Amino acid sequence: MSQKKENKIQQDLILSKSSSLFWEKGYAETSMRDIANECGFRPANIYNFFENKESILFEILYEEMEDILTPIRNLADDKSIDPREGLKQVIANHIRMTLGEKRKSKLLFDSGLNNLSPKNRKKIIKQRDEYDRICITVIERGKKTGVFNCGNERLAVYCIASMIARSRIWYTPKGQFSVDDIIQFVYDFSLKGLGAEPLKK
Repeated sequence: MSQKKENKIQQDLILSKSSSLFWEKGYAETSMRDIANECGFRPANIYNFFENKESILFEILYEEMEDILTPIRNLADDKSIDPREGLKQVIANHIRMTLGEKRKSKLLFDSGLNNLSPKNRKKIIKQRDEYDRICITVIERGKKTGVFNCGNERLAVYCIASMIARSRIWYTPKGQFSVDDIIQFVYDFSLKGLGAEPLKK
């Protein structure tokens, strides 16, 4: 195995273990020694990859936002996609990411921002603002084509994103609802709120 690949594996392990610890113990209560112990490293090994605890938190938040943004960035400019389909892509991707393996981080958006430096906080907010712009663009496009009937696109986006983010709290893989069930419900609920008819199959 190449050194680069081995370093990536170790870095991902640190992020994964840190994410779980931040969720279980809280960010302030988690020490670099705690993280090292979970990874089976000496504390000094952590500093080969991350400058400090905040840099770990930043990387978790940054990667999570990129996971949300990357699959939907094309929606900002692709006018050929039906706005209802675009909305479903946004919701499905966001929910799958939110309820997937990283759901324990529970740090998406504002909940982790207070622990970041102003410089790093600004970077995460920039990603969040990009997400909002993409979603607003999809809804505005739907309004222009008569698909959606919405008085406040920004408020609609905030409400949809909040529904998705809150699902981390109550969702369990062994629960009554599957991820696909939740995607369909949030999508149908959002369509009704936007005054839209479902896409014809």
